[in-house]
Amino acid sequence: MIYIKDLMSGIEIFKALSSEIRIQILELLANNQALNLNELATKLNLSNGAITMHIKKLEESGLIEINTSVGKHGIQKICYLNKDKLIVDLRSKDMENLYEVDIQVGHYSDYQVSPTCGLATKDSIIGDFDDPRYFADPQRIDSEIIWLSEGYLEYRIPNYLKPNQSFREIQFCMEIGSEAPGYCDNYPSDIYFYLNGVELGFWTSPGDFGDTRGTFNPEWWPPHLNQYGMLKLIRINNEGSFIDGCRISDVTLDQIQLNYKSELTFRIAVTDKPVNKRGLTIYGKHFGNYGQDLSARVLYNVEE
Repeated sequence: MIYIKDLMSGIEIFKALSSEIRIQILELLANNQALNLNELATKLNLSNGAITMHIKKLEESGLIEINTSVGKHGIQKICYLNKDKLIVDLRSKDMENLYEVDIQVGHYSDYQVSPTCGLATKDSIIGDFDDPRYFADPQRIDSEIIWLSEGYLEYRIPNYLKPNQSFREIQFCMEIGSEAPGYCDNYPSDIYFYLNGVELGFWTSPGDFGDTRGTFNPEWWPPHLNQYGMLKLIRINNEGSFIDGCRISDVTLDQIQLNYKSELTFRIAVTDKPVNKRGLTIYGKHFGNYGQDLSARVLYNVEE
């Protein structure tokens, strides 16, 4: 998922989407997963020179990725969709009334885990696989990937509001997936989200992905383990709770009764009640496909 937090930062993407031909290219890649330049040119009845120009624009915007492979007729350029979703935040007029914090995935304040489980920094595994004791290791703060079959990770979010300010929306963005021994692309898991102990809803992760190597994974990370997740955006405001724009519950900020003195805790959990209880994995900026930690964003109102 590409998340455009303000309109100006998305100019290159908007330019790339301004062409009907480039929209058709994205549709073809979405339906076919991967196509080379000759295949795209044939399907769109364009010359190779024309298709190359459009592909370059899409690649520069970050919407597609190009890999080279050796085929029967020499080196081929294979095109893929780089992200599966695009979200644009149009409320740029409120940009001054917000703050953002990035929290390392290992900087949890509370946890409960069951094997299979483990955690690793960008340099090495911490302790041993499937031993929950290492979740208390001081080095866990530097973790860049964490996985567990059942339980939760809880994070404390700083509250910087002043007495004349009130919460309008809280957002959490993270790369997550299921947790299978090794990996399994078809391995659905119901992952629940909580704010200050109040259940916001859940998202069903389709799998624990390992078909291709994660873009940011360190070289030492074994290929037979999970490689990447999906980028998810959780939002809670006075209209309800949402994930990637889709409502997951009617829980609102008003119901949680936050103010400038409130502590903020965000919990990601696999509980004993899901239909699909197949764990969770969370990726930091040195693992997976998105190069980011857990991101928290607070939007607020100011009373005159």
